[in-house]
Amino acid sequence: MDAITLEVMRNRFFAITEEMGAALIRTAYSTNIKDRRDCSCALFDLNGNTIAQAEHIPVHSGVLPWGVKGALKTIDVESLKPGDVIMHNDPFIGGTHLPDIIIFAPIFYDGQLVAFVGNLAHHVDVGGKVPGSLTPDATEIFHEGIRFSPVKIRKEGVLDQELLRLHRMNVRTPYESSGDLMAQIAANNVGEKRFMELCDEMGADEVLEAVRELEKYCQRRMAAELAKLPAGEYEFTDYLEGDGVTTEEPLKIQVKIQAGGPQLKVDFTGTCPQVKGPLNCVRPMALACIYYVIRAVTDPSIPPNEGTFKDIEVVTPEGSLVNAVYPAATGSGNSITCQRLVDVLLGAMAQAIPEKVCAAAAGSMNGVQIGGFDPVRHEYFANGETVGGGYGGISDQDGTSGVNTHMTNTRNTPVEVLEKIMPIRVLRYGLLPDSEGPGMYRGGFGIERVLEFQTDEVDCFIASDRVKTGPWGLEGGKPAPPASFKVIRADGTVYMLPSKARVRFNTKDQLHIHTAGGGGWGAPEKRDRNLIEIDLRDGMIDAERAEMEYGYSQ
Repeated sequence: MDAITLEVMRNRFFAITEEMGAALIRTAYSTNIKDRRDCSCALFDLNGNTIAQAEHIPVHSGVLPWGVKGALKTIDVESLKPGDVIMHNDPFIGGTHLPDIIIFAPIFYDGQLVAFVGNLAHHVDVGGKVPGSLTPDATEIFHEGIRFSPVKIRKEGVLDQELLRLHRMNVRTPYESSGDLMAQIAANNVGEKRFMELCDEMGADEVLEAVRELEKYCQRRMAAELAKLPAGEYEFTDYLEGDGVTTEEPLKIQVKIQAGGPQLKVDFTGTCPQVKGPLNCVRPMALACIYYVIRAVTDPSIPPNEGTFKDIEVVTPEGSLVNAVYPAATGSGNSITCQRLVDVLLGAMAQAIPEKVCAAAAGSMNGVQIGGFDPVRHEYFANGETVGGGYGGISDQDGTSGVNTHMTNTRNTPVEVLEKIMPIRVLRYGLLPDSEGPGMYRGGFGIERVLEFQTDEVDCFIASDRVKTGPWGLEGGKPAPPASFKVIRADGTVYMLPSKARVRFNTKDQLHIHTAGGGGWGAPEKRDRNLIEIDLRDGMIDAERAEMEYGYSQ
């Protein structure tokens, strides 16, 4: 296939997935999808290999395709018919945690199965022991909600009402969750329609040839980038702050990257065994972290396609924190452990290409799950939030402030929406001064958010990290201050929470959230005085910090 046609087809494939994402976000019911955009869409070939995946959530880049591949091993593909839709959320088949529901469908053209279309969306609740289904004290997958093996939610165009009733009866938010399932199916309808239109326009044989050629093209481009990496072995180790259930001892994550030539080997041997708490990752989650980091430090313009990652060999010891086995709890694996996997991968790559690697970011998605029963509305409420932080500085610029970092690309929930869907008030929300990691290029600033609860018996679940040790710096840059979570009761009692906590709030109780910034890059005393003065002027650092950390005095 000539280069021009292939480029046109590549863009058509990705345009389909982007339009699917727009349809899913536009028609979803829950805040988690329509506002925070915690979802991803993709096209797959007959083997479940990624043709194109929209640039939505990085952690889904490995999870969604392996979720489809895993499902295809458990269903009779030959029995699929037009109008069928398959649903599952089993991490051990391929996924992250139970709230992430994968829905995909076959695409038939002229009676022939030609491709699959699918998406993944995080549901606000899938049952389990707590509202929102994610609790830091889960010790097995059954604590975290209802688990669906791959099953047809729609058969030849007809929705399975018995399955839908089973779903509604096992979740606390049946209205939002049912609407989100329908939005996922609708998004796939869009993708199927656009792919068939492309076959009408170009011919099915030409489209399928483009699928094959795109995989080869992406493999060639990534192989060329891998060959540019300095040959050698690069190792790095970092730690999580306990599993939140049985131990507060540091949990080791270790990686060794072997570079040299058009292949790369990533080996997590030495990483601690899977744990009792919900920090476990299944293998696709680890793969997603690797895919994200390698694209970020080589050429991010290479499309996310099966061929892009074909020459990367990955070792994830079975039964370890990066390849947990049934019945491990996985609820916080993507929000905490995946972020630390990115840290260790970047730490290793910094030894090879320091100019392309940022210092450690906030180090956690800072998950805050809130749920309970609203006596005014006489209904359950639940909402999950990932509170952003700061990116680490890099060789030519400061880290970005107040954003979700690395493996999550979600937006925040607007204050007005948060106060409307739950009985809470947001008393304060903004960037947190003095939370950056000092450096020639400082890290980004973390976030301060203060919530006041307006009803009794509200369950809150904190799933975070970097509370004991702040995100590290690079090339002489300093670490950022750690995160913190403080409770102020209505009677004035004050106490601090650990990084993984379950706590119940009553009326007028407050939760003060301070997330970490990013680590600094380069020696702080080399920082441009004009940049220091800007931070002083904006109130992001005070004069004492400017003098102590940067050697600046007026």
